[in-house]
Amino acid sequence: MAERTTTYFISDIHLGASYIKDPRAHEKRVVDFLHHIAPDCKRLFLLGDILDYWWEYRTVVPRGFTRFFGALAELADSGVEITWFKGNHDIWISDYLPNEIGFTLHDGTMVTELDGRRFLMEHGDGVGRLPWSFRKLRALFRNRTAQRLYAAIHPRWTIGFAHSWSSHSRKKGGYTPTERAGDNLIDFARAYNADSANEKIDYFIFGHCHTLLQKSLPEGGEIIILGDWINRFSYAKWDGKTIKTCIFES
Repeated sequence: MAERTTTYFISDIHLGASYIKDPRAHEKRVVDFLHHIAPDCKRLFLLGDILDYWWEYRTVVPRGFTRFFGALAELADSGVEITWFKGNHDIWISDYLPNEIGFTLHDGTMVTELDGRRFLMEHGDGVGRLPWSFRKLRALFRNRTAQRLYAAIHPRWTIGFAHSWSSHSRKKGGYTPTERAGDNLIDFARAYNADSANEKIDYFIFGHCHTLLQKSLPEGGEIIILGDWINRFSYAKWDGKTIKTCIFES
């Protein structure tokens, strides 16, 4: 087997979303991607909203995504380092999936060095200027007391409510990229590298806003926003020297 040297980044797959017309075909495309990258994949970063909704009860987990979880487990079993960032849709992952599949779960911002370059990664919903209403909602979703109360409600109501919420957000334009989508993340990256107190970042990697972008920053470094797998089927790859965004053609 050839040496694995490539790092892959992907986000906003939204498996299980009620607005996906053909869920089986959607999952198959993602699985095909995982099989495609398997020969040279050294690391895989899943930067959030991989699942449109996930809630782990103490002894029960939701149905679905069997082929995706199996393909991910195959990568982990073969030695691929997998890191899954919590997004604003899959923040309620607990210990079941990390232990069962074999990945590291991360919540928040990560600054790390890969092949001699500094990377800053985050789903994208927790950095920069955030609307007051979104900050409050984000804090509520992460509140332990609120989570315990929500867990006490029967899944027949919570799952339907969660998917209705997601569909409503999409209809309001919550997942529709605009001309200025990502400006908040660009501003954050520029301010970060302009601050002399911070060690310079070579590559900022984000998801969340469903736009595909690779841009050099005046303050140094580059920002990459990973797009989505609702319309674009996009990802980024780093070979140890260069990084580029790509579209997966199944």
